[in-house]
Amino acid sequence: MGYKRFEEYNLKVTDEIKNSYHTIIAELGEDSGREGLQKTPERAAKAMQFLTQGYHQDAAKILKSAMFREGYNDMVVVKDIELYSLCEHHMLPFFGKAHVAYIPKGHIVGLSKIPRVVDVFARRLQVQERLTHDILECINNTLKPQGVAVVIEASHMCMMMRGIQKQNSVTTTSGFRGVFETVETRTEFLRLIGSDLS
Repeated sequence: MGYKRFEEYNLKVTDEIKNSYHTIIAELGEDSGREGLQKTPERAAKAMQFLTQGYHQDAAKILKSAMFREGYNDMVVVKDIELYSLCEHHMLPFFGKAHVAYIPKGHIVGLSKIPRVVDVFARRLQVQERLTHDILECINNTLKPQGVAVVIEASHMCMMMRGIQKQNSVTTTSGFRGVFETVETRTEFLRLIGSDLS
């Protein structure tokens, strides 16, 4: 039959969240029984579980599943990793891209695992500053490389569609460990990702 992808949800949790959405919709002055909204509480319940699935995933375990002994000791950069997360203050999305680099010290990791680590931490209620730190520390503590660098550039809907309503603002956060704390290595990384943070 070939490849088949499916999603699996905890029915008890889904029902509890669904009931909460029924209440929220009613409190907003809408009728959750009308045709367009009949299935919305269940869809929203499943969406929220999908968007916060990172709470049930172990980023370090993902990295360890694809670590390989290798003598390569130059910079490895994975850039433009798209990310989607929820701001913990308003539960509105923020989205953008992450750039991650490390310099191995005896071990490399399968390249697909770095975007997966980004997703694990992004799929939680987050602030961009903590997200940057979580990714950085997980890679640093698990791979124990010579150094790690993470830069995230993101747009926040809580700044764009409510509050200050600044449509073109982008927030950039960065973190550096090990050899990336030296100006020369950090500058090379920033040049490779096309950033002007140096």
